[in-house]
Amino acid sequence: MDRIASVEQFKEITNRDSFSVVKYYTTWCPDCKNLDRFIGDIVTEHADKQWFEMDAEQFQEIAEENEVRGIPSLLVYRNGQKVAHLHSKFAKTPDQVREYLNALPQA
Repeated sequence: MDRIASVEQFKEITNRDSFSVVKYYTTWCPDCKNLDRFIGDIVTEHADKQWFEMDAEQFQEIAEENEVRGIPSLLVYRNGQKVAHLHSKFAKTPDQVREYLNALPQA
């Protein structure tokens, strides 16, 4: 999963015509570390999507604009729009994340 390093990169990624999944995290978050334990398999299963991660503290303004209230959160973007948002309390298990991704409209 590539790390977003600038506001410009975030804008470019989220404006793509394909689904871009952005994992909002922080370095101190225990639930983020738990998500990291199983997210690799899910990324492989959903190779049709582009995957990125963003430090919510480093990009606090973007996190606030996108209503990220808890971490980790998985947000999906397409054509400059947020199309889905998995809040932290629903991102605790592989099944929860898979169900969320499987509910996305087809590209």
